[in-house]
Amino acid sequence: MATLDLFSSEPATPDPTPEYVQLQALRAQLHYHAHQYYVLDMPTVPDAEYDRLFRELQALEAAHPEWVTPDSPTQRVGGKPLDAFATVRHVVPMLSIRTETDTESTGAEAFDARVRKELELTETDALVEYVAELKFDGLAMSLRYEQGVLVQAATRGDGEYGEDVTQNIRTIGQIPLKLPEGVPAVLEVRGEVYMRRDDFEAMNEKQREKGEKTFVNPRNAAAGAVRQLDPGIAAQRPLSFFAYGLGEVTPAEQGGPAFATHYAMLQTLKSWGFPVAAQVDTAQGAPELIAYHQRIGAARDQLPYDIDGVVYKVNSLALQRQLGFVTREPRWAVAHKYPAQEQITKVLGIDVQVGRTGKLTPVARLDPVFVGGTTVSNATLHNLFELRRKRARVGDNVIVRRAGDVIPEVVGVVAATRPTYVPNFRMPRTCPICSSAVVREKTEMNHRCSGGLFCPAQRKQAILHYAQRRAVEVEGLGEKLVEQLVDTQVIRTLPDLYKLGLTALAALDRMAEKSAQNIVDALEKSKQTTLPRFLFGLGIRHVGEATAKELVRHFGTLDAIMDASEEALTGVSDVGPIVAKSLHTFFAQAHNREVVEQLRACGVTWVEGEAAAQAPKPLAGKTFVLTGTFPTLSRDQAKDLLEAAGAKVAGSVSKKTNYVVAGAEAGSKLDKAQELGVPVLDEEAMLALLQAQPE
Repeated sequence: MATLDLFSSEPATPDPTPEYVQLQALRAQLHYHAHQYYVLDMPTVPDAEYDRLFRELQALEAAHPEWVTPDSPTQRVGGKPLDAFATVRHVVPMLSIRTETDTESTGAEAFDARVRKELELTETDALVEYVAELKFDGLAMSLRYEQGVLVQAATRGDGEYGEDVTQNIRTIGQIPLKLPEGVPAVLEVRGEVYMRRDDFEAMNEKQREKGEKTFVNPRNAAAGAVRQLDPGIAAQRPLSFFAYGLGEVTPAEQGGPAFATHYAMLQTLKSWGFPVAAQVDTAQGAPELIAYHQRIGAARDQLPYDIDGVVYKVNSLALQRQLGFVTREPRWAVAHKYPAQEQITKVLGIDVQVGRTGKLTPVARLDPVFVGGTTVSNATLHNLFELRRKRARVGDNVIVRRAGDVIPEVVGVVAATRPTYVPNFRMPRTCPICSSAVVREKTEMNHRCSGGLFCPAQRKQAILHYAQRRAVEVEGLGEKLVEQLVDTQVIRTLPDLYKLGLTALAALDRMAEKSAQNIVDALEKSKQTTLPRFLFGLGIRHVGEATAKELVRHFGTLDAIMDASEEALTGVSDVGPIVAKSLHTFFAQAHNREVVEQLRACGVTWVEGEAAAQAPKPLAGKTFVLTGTFPTLSRDQAKDLLEAAGAKVAGSVSKKTNYVVAGAEAGSKLDKAQELGVPVLDEEAMLALLQAQPE
């Protein structure tokens, strides 16, 4: 059995130049790193290093276009849009398999009984060994390799003829473009193109933010991506791949592989660089098939991708050949499905939920329906614009989808089953939880509650944001402790933090007296902060660390910031109309001002105004860039020290950069600094510079 050795590569010329040798080595390294990242989920180099190698290869290929080959990593995304897909005839047809939808036991038992009958086995004969696999909810694909290079990818189509989607399939990082030495001269790998749930949700969220159409489910999204005529668009869709079988392969008598079992074949595909699902297993007879079906069913919701069943296959390839086919289905395989994850039900009402970040989400109250293994009575409609696009109203019959841990959602309306007239749903003008004003910026789709510090729905998020290291910083006050404090109503508002005593903390579950004392001490320490940290800690939408610092530089005091008009706020560097409106709306809420005053009354204080301006700024006007890992300081700590000394800390290196501070495993920023001749410091030199007095 060949092993994955993507570093080996044969020169295309009998006497290769040093540049060509370097090009081949770069390709081998990039193939290896891509396999580790996409297939094994074990990255071997930082992204910056991979990007550096990739750029180096691009430069070599640009200088020598005659050396560009289809298996080069640079060719994953490329090619002009197609007018149409070419038709591909499958040498070995891509047949469908029979489906069982019976209960856990009868589906497996019926299949095993049919197999034993066809093989003329009696009750006293040995159990048949099977391979049990997942039935992915994606798009079947055939990958054709010749001499170890991917030359064609085709959809199933009608089983005999499919579509050539090679350009789009090249964009999938999990699919190898070049195979290791020792693979058959002709190798067709069959498998499934799919989309992970988290990738699907992230993609749909981006679509919503842009006000564009969302996708119904991961399968439709994957199928749509594969059938994009423009490979550049396909490359933007996060697709994945699992291998599960073979099509045409060089025969054993001509040097091809001689597999005895289906399971051995899958393990060989894995060794050649193809992703194979970890849940593949062997099973002895019907009892172990039933156990597999139950085990996968119990874990189905925790899988990172959708499945709609499991597949049983006779493991012995000799027995597969003996069993053969009936019509267009193999006798040696069957799909055993699970209950559907989409169902139809009626919308009884539309409510509004307020999330921990203040986002208002319309939620359909449903006639309860069993979908995806559980009873669903509520489903998200995401936002007002998504709701309007789907044209959902009270009384409609709708398709509801639930997959894994994804919140149930209304996919669309089935038909116009509502009464003669039902008014459109409208978002409330005030928060249903705290009555603060509801706002929506023109550039985004979501409505939000403006009472961040005051709103009970946002209480936990507000406290965690305020206590984080980059804000006021209360060491030890993590998510679990905040959950406990809020859920037990020990804390009702942010200022309640500073009223916590040792007795109340020590009474909490799993809170020792020493830990409680540490929290009390951390709270006392946090009272001495800076105005930018405090302002950032208030959690005002769009006001990040940099904006908070600019506001303080411009106005000097918190009162001046709170009383500033929108027009005055836009006079601050880094503050545009959207940020100004957000700030003004926040401080226009009386309860937000009340929280600020209560925090001050609790002893939270900072230096502001002229006193802050008079602090020494030895690095004023200097721009620094940080890269790598430092011996004693975190990147955030180093940034704080530099900014306190008046320096600006930028994210990228340019000719205007005064210094780059580099630690261990510094990336491309260090290369750029050396290229531009920017002075490079280590942590010790940076600290020495900080201690120097201004001239």
